[in-house]
Amino acid sequence: MYVVALTSIAGTPQHCLPLERIVERACAEAELYQQCGVDGILVENMHDLPYMRGKVEPEIVASMTRVCSEIKQAVKDIPMGIQILAGANVESLAVAHACGAHFVRAEGFVFSHVADEGWMDSCAGELLRYRKAIGADAVFILTDIQKKHCSHAVTADLDVCEVAKAAQFFLSDGIILTGQATGSPANALEIAKVKSVVTIPIIVGSGVTEQNVEDYLGADAMIIGSHFKAQGAWYNSIERSRVTNFMQRINTLVGKQPPSVV
Repeated sequence: MYVVALTSIAGTPQHCLPLERIVERACAEAELYQQCGVDGILVENMHDLPYMRGKVEPEIVASMTRVCSEIKQAVKDIPMGIQILAGANVESLAVAHACGAHFVRAEGFVFSHVADEGWMDSCAGELLRYRKAIGADAVFILTDIQKKHCSHAVTADLDVCEVAKAAQFFLSDGIILTGQATGSPANALEIAKVKSVVTIPIIVGSGVTEQNVEDYLGADAMIIGSHFKAQGAWYNSIERSRVTNFMQRINTLVGKQPPSVV
């Protein structure tokens, strides 16, 4: 899965583009990914710094719904997911359901922690009840555990495998494991350990590159964003050559016939 990081949305401190321009950029990025043969995309409001804690205002929900609906029309043939930062999981689910997305990335699903934005409470009970209430059972909820940009001192007595088993017990549809920060590699040995104790999919959520992707072939999926940007920095523009080279590498490793790239 490949990240489409939206330009700052109206109402956020760094907002500078009209919504039509944000839509245009996002669709162009999604179309590039599709042309390169990716298996799915994840749309995030990555540039809406500093992030709100566990909720966002109506203009963000409205803008995300508009942008994601346009992306869905532009790239109909590949799965699409939604994440609204930070931890706005209910809003993400509402947007996903409205625009026909296939999954959301949810933070703080089980066990509370301290994030950049402050204290994050677990949300599994509320989120799954909301999914049932709005009839969004078809939208999968992929859940970060011991996620990046957070302190987990309050649950330091819990092994990552115990957290993973708790997420599965609380009906997560898939577990996301990350490094310490955006672009930081996840621990490949930890991924193997978690995969051995749960039956739901395991996704690598940060730090995958053309150079280390072979380390993560045991995972069920990977979320890749920073590596495709200039100089490997998440805030830079996407470079087509980085996407093409990565896809050639992963297709070689898994024995998949690469697409014809326009």
